[in-house]
Amino acid sequence: MTDGSPATARPPIAPPAALTDPERLRALADTGLEAAPDEAFDRFARLVSDLLDVPVALVSLVSADRQFFPGAVGLPEPWSERRQTPLSHSFCQHVVDIEAPMVLPDARLYPRVRDNLAVEGLGVVAYAGMPLTDLAGRVLGSLCAIDNKPRAWSAAQLRTLADLAAACSSELRLRIALDGAQEARRRVVQAHERLELLAGVSETLAGTLDVGTALHRLAAAMVPLLADWCLLTLIGPTGLPREVVSVHRDPARAADVDRFGELLRTGLSPESSIRAVLRTGQPRLGSVASLADVTRGTTHPEMASIAGRLGIASYLSVPVRGVGGTVLGAITLVNGGQRQQFDDRDLLTAVDIGRRAGQAVGNSSMYGEQRHVAEVLQHSMLPRLPVVGQLELAARYQPAADRVEVGGDWYDAFVQPDGDVIVAIGDVAGHDIEAAATMGQLRNLVRGNAFGRPDAVGALLSNLDGAIRGLRLPIAATATLVRICPQVAGVHEVTWSNAGHPPALVVRVGGTVEALEAAPEPLLGLARPSPRTSQSTNLATGDTLLLYTDGLIERRDRSIDEGLAELVGRLTGVDTLPLDEVCDLLLASIGHREDDTALLAVRAR
Repeated sequence: MTDGSPATARPPIAPPAALTDPERLRALADTGLEAAPDEAFDRFARLVSDLLDVPVALVSLVSADRQFFPGAVGLPEPWSERRQTPLSHSFCQHVVDIEAPMVLPDARLYPRVRDNLAVEGLGVVAYAGMPLTDLAGRVLGSLCAIDNKPRAWSAAQLRTLADLAAACSSELRLRIALDGAQEARRRVVQAHERLELLAGVSETLAGTLDVGTALHRLAAAMVPLLADWCLLTLIGPTGLPREVVSVHRDPARAADVDRFGELLRTGLSPESSIRAVLRTGQPRLGSVASLADVTRGTTHPEMASIAGRLGIASYLSVPVRGVGGTVLGAITLVNGGQRQQFDDRDLLTAVDIGRRAGQAVGNSSMYGEQRHVAEVLQHSMLPRLPVVGQLELAARYQPAADRVEVGGDWYDAFVQPDGDVIVAIGDVAGHDIEAAATMGQLRNLVRGNAFGRPDAVGALLSNLDGAIRGLRLPIAATATLVRICPQVAGVHEVTWSNAGHPPALVVRVGGTVEALEAAPEPLLGLARPSPRTSQSTNLATGDTLLLYTDGLIERRDRSIDEGLAELVGRLTGVDTLPLDEVCDLLLASIGHREDDTALLAVRAR
């Protein structure tokens, strides 16, 4: 008895055309049955064997290239173990082809089947097969009775076999209906998940104005919910990829997917699907894909081998469109062989995500440009610090986090003709271009009002109040003005006046910190004519004077006094650090910046 090995196999015969009908094959797949025992269909096979008194009975389902038996009795080995045979051993394929019962008293006498390898390999001589159908009448296989000797099938036996086939067909239809219900349930769940994903995508993209952060968050949101791995590609001025974000559902594949994304930037061939999407703006769906698609679409041979490790069985690629429909990039989703192929529903979801991503990328790019302009404008308004032999100066300016507007914080330092050094810091109300313009006016007023005049700093601020009122400038600002006189016997005399600004701090040699506090005085621009006061202190060699704006100490979750106490604690003991390091340390301690921050530090030498 043969098992169909190449030594005994006969030349293959083309299968009947009915076997490859897509609708029939889809219904066959919907049964969920395979080449494995199923108790319900084994029961049908036993009934056929008992009621018709045959040694072999089969529930045989026929695909495009094989037949398999969820129900079987009496099969010889090795077929009993395998539960399937190639079509070269199939009589049931002819039942599918003719869509009618096939009854053969002696198969060896019928040209259609006499050369079939089942005659020799399975001992099929007498055969009676009844069609097994789905609700649409498509024949999926056969319920068959087989004898190893010639047999005259009686009408009662054939009627019994037909009744059992009808019952067996009902069971198949139930399996198909169950699979359909499960598929419908899966689709409902998928639709719900996609709606949640789209809502989450909008929230994810709205949560940041940084392009790189937005792309990484978007990739993480799509994998593994929509795909096994994905590539987010942004193009440069030449239309070719300039940035690629790649993510795989398996963390162990992170190095592979990162390498694939790195090569993709320069490795797309003219036949690449991604390149076609970037060029035309039209989405592409590859329901069935293989490594051949990767090889054809890339110029780096390494990419195909990496894709083999990552897994590719289907893909889709959609454009990322900006304002006016401009293609900014592409989203490519890839599934391996263990996952369902992409379909039109997946494509529509991805197109929607691409549209939302395009809006976010466009907003981020616009924000980046505006922020760059704002920062350039802000820094252009901040002065260069003078070089003074007996003093070391350092300054910093840092805008609020995630804010495009130019702020009103400022500082200044300049040397008087007599050698005194004037330093100042201030904060104009507001965080917009008007505040910046006002800040520029105020800084220039401070310089013009103080330069070359020996007046006390309190008097200078009083004159400044008068200038603001006389010129009718809409200025409301805090400020601190300081005059530092050249040292005498190793000590610098410091006089200061404060117009509603946070108190300056002095870090003494040895690490102690003093706050330069006095009775509060009104903001600039709001005061009625009244003289302002001047206060004095000294700076010994190594002492540091720190001027700052309220962005350094003010938080929504605490009072200014608490912020000031924290700043004093942070400054304790920093007298041994270089001045630039002190400034950087203070800025780094802010965390999320809720307001602009300016610092000006002066150390006596």
